Amino acid sequence: MTGAETRRRHTPGAPAWASLMAHGLDASKDFYHELFGWEYRAGPQQLGPYVRAVAQGHEVAGLGEKSPGRQVPVAWLPYMASADADETAGSVREIGGTVAVGPLDAETAGRMAIASDTQGAVFGIWQDAQYPGLGTAPMGTVGAPVWFELLTRETSSVVKFYQAVFGYEAETVESVDFDYVTLSVDGEPIAGIHGVGDALPRDRGPHWRTYFAVDDPDFMVRKVRELGGRVAREPQDSPYGRVAAITDPEGARFSVIRPVSADR
Repeated sequence: MTGAETRRRHTPGAPAWASLMAHGLDASKDFYHELFGWEYRAGPQQLGPYVRAVAQGHEVAGLGEKSPGRQVPVAWLPYMASADADETAGSVREIGGTVAVGPLDAETAGRMAIASDTQGAVFGIWQDAQYPGLGTAPMGTVGAPVWFELLTRETSSVVKFYQAVFGYEAETVESVDFDYVTLSVDGEPIAGIHGVGDALPRDRGPHWRTYFAVDDPDFMVRKVRELGGRVAREPQDSPYGRVAAITDPEGARFSVIRPVSADR
């Protein structure tokens, strides 16, 4: 890993980690192992049974087991990098968001918090420990989060929140019928906000989606069907790479993408 790759991954606001709390931890581990080739390491355990997913020698995501009776969707939760989780959490509160969990230490791995923006979309904050472990994969590592996307009703009401919290550079995609803002860190696009109006699912409200880097989205789609998942959107080309949307056997939706940089 080059120094530039490390800085980009840990630059405030960059995709650092993604976490899924599932009903059946063992079944979810098997699904993602077969799909991405993930191996697993134990912990941290503050929030119950939890494992860290390893891709190409790097810890890239986490899988946990939901506590009985918790009425929250089975969904991937993105974590944005922070140089100081306490300071970032304070900014969230000052700008009108909510901090639901933390900030707290994730054993010796780092410090984290779970927050929501002014529209209710939940996201994580991740501050890596002095000796990095979680979320240190180079950007674009196969099986690691490479892009986060917020689905909300319209972009203007929330983009300033994320700019204030993480210092994002924001660029509006110019289109008559497409409400989209790209968020960048040091000139590198790393996330987007998509205003979908009334098409926003009523049972979810505004929410973030996670994109994992892969070599071949078309192969992933075939594999998902074999493993009991569903394909929410067939592979298609986009300005950011070839992408497909997938739902795992428990209903957690995510996307797989071959970034355009992988074609160069």
